[in-house]
Amino acid sequence: MKRILVLISGNGSNLQALLDQAAAGRLGGEVVAVISNKADAYGLERARAAGVATEVLPGRDFADRDSFDAALRQRIDGYTPDLVVLAGFMRILTPALVRHYEGRMLNIHPSLLPKYQGLNTHQRAIDAGDDEHGCSVHFVTEELDGGPVILQARVPVFADDDATTVAERVHVQEHAIYPLAVRWFCDGRLAMKGGQAWLDNQPLPPEGHAGD
Repeated sequence: MKRILVLISGNGSNLQALLDQAAAGRLGGEVVAVISNKADAYGLERARAAGVATEVLPGRDFADRDSFDAALRQRIDGYTPDLVVLAGFMRILTPALVRHYEGRMLNIHPSLLPKYQGLNTHQRAIDAGDDEHGCSVHFVTEELDGGPVILQARVPVFADDDATTVAERVHVQEHAIYPLAVRWFCDGRLAMKGGQAWLDNQPLPPEGHAGD
């Protein structure tokens, strides 16, 4: 059983999807801890309700990103996780931290990468007149939202949509594909090799897995 540690900053709906799948025996791993940089993150309550260890590491307690990430790494490594999952963790990680977890850190981003790296992705898709939008699970690398894509899900964008309605549609897909990608990793099917995502010993295309 793989050990999974989740980093959050807010509501934790993707964390809840992972906890639900773990409780049903469908994740292939156990969420052993949740760490947040925000003491009031509702995701901490979700973790506690599931009997998962929680820790808070406020950014304001540190002079700079390097010292924060050094402390974060120490906290994470204390749980000896096989996989670190970013689930709405609203901090840019230092290259040293990312390299330490290379090939065993995942993120989900609310766009069809490489489109719309960074913030405000739903509004940017609307402003661009896109007729589809979505989300991407990817390995974390030193490039912000630039690691190799594992899996994407697409949703339509309608003429009368606003950022909230698009976000709701995307969240439904996030909660489906993130646990799936985590399961692939826990089952030993998913890996990062040579800067590329591999599934079942085959390299994935830039847009990730395109099967059912």
